[in-house]
Amino acid sequence: MRRQRVWIVAVAAMALVLAACGSDDDTTTTGAGGDTSTTVDDVSQADVVIGVATHGGPGDSFWDVVKRGAEQAASDLGITLRYNGSGEVVEQAQFVDTYVTEDVDGIVVSLANPEGMQDSLTAAVAAGIPVITINSGVDLYQSLGAVTHVGQTEKVAGNGAGLQFNDMGVAKVLCVVHEEGNIGLQERCDGLRETFSGEVEDFNVASTGTGDIAGTLATIQDKLASDSSVDAILALNPDIAIAARDAIDGASSEARLATFDLSGDVLQGIVDGEIEFAIDQQQYLQGYLPVVFLYLQATNANTVGGGLPVLTGPGIVDSSNAAAVIELAEAGTR
Repeated sequence: MRRQRVWIVAVAAMALVLAACGSDDDTTTTGAGGDTSTTVDDVSQADVVIGVATHGGPGDSFWDVVKRGAEQAASDLGITLRYNGSGEVVEQAQFVDTYVTEDVDGIVVSLANPEGMQDSLTAAVAAGIPVITINSGVDLYQSLGAVTHVGQTEKVAGNGAGLQFNDMGVAKVLCVVHEEGNIGLQERCDGLRETFSGEVEDFNVASTGTGDIAGTLATIQDKLASDSSVDAILALNPDIAIAARDAIDGASSEARLATFDLSGDVLQGIVDGEIEFAIDQQQYLQGYLPVVFLYLQATNANTVGGGLPVLTGPGIVDSSNAAAVIELAEAGTR
């Protein structure tokens, strides 16, 4: 343990509460690259600083929920959070390097591009800073020296999507890849391909992605207009799902739509019959849990996982249960 501190029982109880909203006493500063540092001065019980570096930038509906989870954990525990997100792996690695220089008590990092993050994470572990990976990287976290991984097994989640499409009776699924080199997205498409009885085509829209939704919409619409054999689309991000929904309408296509991950618009689309189902990996937990785990390691010498990942999904959200989580999505926690 890098620092020995006294455990406060009351704070442990607070850590179990997954509240949707932060304390009104939060002090937050935001800088370039989506940096957010949050501390709750009046309830602080420990001098703990946790750094988070993800591959999702500000304004992404998925990563905004991850961020809220991390901020809520910091608020509940009364600690300081440094949060940064960028779709550029060089910048993401620089965030980690900065955390190492600052000698934070723990680092949370997503591994969409593990090769680009390897040197920075190796330096963090060598400095004695515990690391937890989230979201992408379930097969690699151990080799990089991380304590555990919080997320879902992407290929297994893709397998589940394939089985759902089989039940729908479709013949060709377009798997829309919106980030270049993201191993997690490719694993989803590969998992879909393993269980789906029809044809799967990986369709790359990384040149536009979530940064240019109008461009992504147009690209998908052009594909549907030129290939009538596509009768289903699997989006790998909720913002891409909404673009695909509008592209289906614009192309007058009968293609059926499903997606990974939730947003208020996705849930409403399921309720309205525009989207068949969503794979839910509960990204709020991917922000909340690792902050709690690293806090407990810093203050109570606890380690989590026992050599295995902590899974937050996958689950299926469809017309049978979508209405139940709409209010939670509106509150920013699903």
